[in-house]
Amino acid sequence: MTVIETQISTNSDPYLSNRDGMLALLERLRTLESRTRNTSAASRARFEKRGQLLPRERIALVLDSGVPFLELSTLAGYCMDTPDPDKSVPGGGIITGIGDISGVRVMLTVSDSGIKAGAMQAMTMGLDKQLRIQEMALENKLPLVQLVESAGANLLEYRVEQFIRAGSMFRNLARLSAAGLPVVTVTHGSSTAGGAYQTGLSDYIIMVRGRSRAFLAGPPLLKAATGEVATEEELGGAEMHTCVSGLGDYLAEDDRDALRLVREIMANLDWGHRTAPVPADGIRPPRYAAEELLGIMPMDYKRPVNMKEVIARIVDASEFLEFGANYGPATVCGHARIEGLPVGIITNNGPIDLAGATKATHFIQTCCQARIPILYMNNTTGFMVGRDYEQGGIIKHGAKMIQAVTNATVPQITLYCGASFGAGNYGMCGRGFHPRFCFSWPNAKTAVMGGEQAAKTMSIVTEAAMKRKGGKVDQQRLAALEQQIIRTFDSQMDVFTTSARLLDDGVIDPRDTRAVLAYVLSVCREADVREPQQIQFSVARP
Repeated sequence: MTVIETQISTNSDPYLSNRDGMLALLERLRTLESRTRNTSAASRARFEKRGQLLPRERIALVLDSGVPFLELSTLAGYCMDTPDPDKSVPGGGIITGIGDISGVRVMLTVSDSGIKAGAMQAMTMGLDKQLRIQEMALENKLPLVQLVESAGANLLEYRVEQFIRAGSMFRNLARLSAAGLPVVTVTHGSSTAGGAYQTGLSDYIIMVRGRSRAFLAGPPLLKAATGEVATEEELGGAEMHTCVSGLGDYLAEDDRDALRLVREIMANLDWGHRTAPVPADGIRPPRYAAEELLGIMPMDYKRPVNMKEVIARIVDASEFLEFGANYGPATVCGHARIEGLPVGIITNNGPIDLAGATKATHFIQTCCQARIPILYMNNTTGFMVGRDYEQGGIIKHGAKMIQAVTNATVPQITLYCGASFGAGNYGMCGRGFHPRFCFSWPNAKTAVMGGEQAAKTMSIVTEAAMKRKGGKVDQQRLAALEQQIIRTFDSQMDVFTTSARLLDDGVIDPRDTRAVLAYVLSVCREADVREPQQIQFSVARP
């Protein structure tokens, strides 16, 4: 290759003139960027009074230290909010760029809520900036992290075309999720009207106690539209959304805690590391002895047990990032690692209710999006029943969970730890749903329902039939029937019956659970990256 020999003289007048002109333009650019930063920082006292961090402080905490952050479109909207160049504040009301979070390169968009409460500024420039960032994330296959605190559209600058075009922003969030690019959002403050969908269309949502607000209509609009009076907390507070509506997945105590959760979520997604070997020297064993697993599960499946005690004894460092902890809490979902391998865990501290089924469905889909295997630790007597649950749609929500299990695109591993009854067996990826591997502990029980429940059900049906026929109710016959049914069910539900019929892949010692799971997870991981050469025929013998 030929080396280019420069013809430029760095001491010539034309060169020096060009250099001075370029430096002057750069100084103008940096002055405008500083104006935006200073305008935002001028809100410090207001933020500190609320116990909040400024937008750029949030960026500094969420990004990896010492790694470059490429800020984008810093001049967006310049002189479009006012014709006076000395008063215009560029940026469009948002800060955007590319950086690293827990070693994962992401597209970051942050409401510059120190400027006009984070409302999109300068006519459509804030919107256009958001749309461009989303487009870049799609094209470059980057997860999107949003730090949201927005008053929504600036009604003083309302344009109908901006309202219509804003639909593209929400469409893009759905496209990102479907493309396998996780959308992780912290709602630091208000997320109002259309801004509420910026939160709602995210895959992982973190809300801050006492600060987050997400509603389609705030108290003023609600009163104007319907006459109803309600507080912001009742309409869209963090505790309401993480406990009642299920919109929020994680409840943070403050801004710092929320940003910590973002970093933990990104670290657990295993983004870009699927083909890399797991470093053995970085694996941390559980903090509690495997021997203790022998005494956690009760021999009577009707007695309650906290399955997080089991999780603590099989996952690395006993660390578990729980998903939606306050919503449908009897269904436990979350991220962990086993021998360094990422895994999503779903287990039960009782029957599966409406919220639990909805949460599990969401969690299964996020695991599929991130290509993280799922471990189902069965300990449930089934889905909740009763008038309120039926009217609330338990069949519909249970069906969604079953559909998610059926169509999951990641390896699924099932471990029967306690009871696995009724449709709960289906929702928790029972043998009929073809998990990659399926194991049982010696105490596990599997049946359509408990023996006593089945006996009582048949007794009620039989007694009703006797009454319809006008005969006398034979209590001795009913008692004998109940005992027969109990014996039938009890004789078929233990592992010595189910495993004999290949309804699992083996019964394991609870103390070996971590080793067994680590082994089969590594088998699944290798299988998913292996690309064997397919041929149109089987190899024939000569």
